[in-house]
Amino acid sequence: MQNRLSASLALCSAVALLACATLAAQNPGGMPAQQPMPQQTQPSMPTAGTQNGPQQSMGDQAFVSESMQGNLAEIQLAQLAQQKSQSADVKQLAQKLESEHTQMNQKWFEPEAKALSVSEPKGPSKKDKKLMEKLQGLSGDEFDKAYITATLKDHQDDLKKYQAESGAAQDPNVKQIAQMGTKVISQHIELTEQVAKNHNVPVEGGEVSSR
Repeated sequence: MQNRLSASLALCSAVALLACATLAAQNPGGMPAQQPMPQQTQPSMPTAGTQNGPQQSMGDQAFVSESMQGNLAEIQLAQLAQQKSQSADVKQLAQKLESEHTQMNQKWFEPEAKALSVSEPKGPSKKDKKLMEKLQGLSGDEFDKAYITATLKDHQDDLKKYQAESGAAQDPNVKQIAQMGTKVISQHIELTEQVAKNHNVPVEGGEVSSR
């Protein structure tokens, strides 16, 4: 009888230890706190968490949807710049923006869109499509200046949205995405301003507008 009791206790202890190990291995939710996109190195993008709060704000959903659509526009504009620009600094800027906006969608926004049941946009907005059509008709220095102006304007507008969402977001993952995105967008603005100076483009305002 005593041997049976000892065996039962040993089995219970083993089951308890296994349960604890399983719980410890599970993702507790939320995104790991990583530094987004160092300016001079390839970014290490965090993965969106899989556990969200019981209530999701329509503001959070709209932010995710609009940000994904905005990233698509930045990607396509950057691809166009790499094709049409004859300036090394403009091409280098466009390559960086294409890479990092692609990763923002793939690593941050697409997983969060699924978590919040947000439909992924099929392409850029109508305004951004019109902008791309306009840029398609430009070349040389005229194209470079128009692309730089549009890129700077877009990122300045996006920075305001990310900053606002950083404070207003109800979903913790969306809040962290907005906070990390604010840093990335700020870096993009600094880089674009440097290129703008090289091409005598004003860093505020301009004839070409976008979102």
